[in-house]
Order: sequence, then structure tokens, then C-alpha cells
Amino acid sequence: MADAKPPALVGASERATLRALMDFQRESIVRKLDGLTEDEARRQLVPSGTSLLWLVTHLTMAELLWICQRFAGEQVSLPGPELRDEDTIESVVAGYRAAWARVDAVADAAPLDARCAEPGRASTVDLRWILLHLLEETARHAGHADILRELIDGSTGR
Repeated sequence: MADAKPPALVGASERATLRALMDFQRESIVRKLDGLTEDEARRQLVPSGTSLLWLVTHLTMAELLWICQRFAGEQVSLPGPELRDEDTIESVVAGYRAAWARVDAVADAAPLDARCAEPGRASTVDLRWILLHLLEETARHAGHADILRELIDGSTGR
């Protein structure tokens, strides 16, 4: 797997920079599934039971939870905490990409300093914090994905 480099943006707006870096991390996660069998994508190589396919469903849930539910106050169907038998690489990646479109539409329509609609702890943060939190969450799990993929077949790179 060839190593992709993050976009080097000069003079871009804060929002454009956040989006470009988030999209880079999202695509890095999806690339970790390229060329794997369904069994390899589900393979649990660490005691926590984490698999590449599970990481994608977890990140789908995180984006929908934070942006659509907590920030926008929408009722949204979230992926469960466990993979289902019918989950495939194709279906999980399609769900993740669909979540990006929904999340990006909500985030693009609001100012970065807008507060969460959900009462409680979430209401103390703004959209900027949420986007940065999702960026760090995705990058953190991209690192996990790097290790899992290398353990599966020796492939490295983002």
C-alpha cells in the first residue's frame, strides 16, 4: 500500500483545513480495507477484539452521534456496538461514506462556534470542538488500523 500524505494547505480557511484533514483520515481508514477478504477485515488480533471492519462501524457511529444527534438534535439510527453477521466490507464502507455526506451537510450549515442542541455535557461544546474531537478520534483509530493491517498481511502506509 503506497503511503499517502496529508494535504498541505496554505491560506485555507479553518473550516476548509478541518475538512481536508478529516477527509484524509477518513480515506486512510477506508484504504486499510482495500484488498482484504471479509474474514481478514473481521479478524481480531488484539485482546480488545478490535477489527478493521469494527473500527469503520465505530467511526460511523461516532460521527453520526456527535454531529447529527448531539450537535443538531436529530433522531438518528446509529450502528450497534458489535458487528452483525450481514456486515460486509462493502456495506460498512458504504454506510461510513453515507454518514460523511450527512455529517458534512450538517456541519457545513452551521457556524463553528454554534453550540450542541443536546442538553447536558454535550451542550458545553461547540461545533469547532466536535470537529476537532472527531478528527483526533479518527486519526487515533487510523493508527490502530495501521497496526491491524500490518499484522494481517504486512501492509503499511496511510
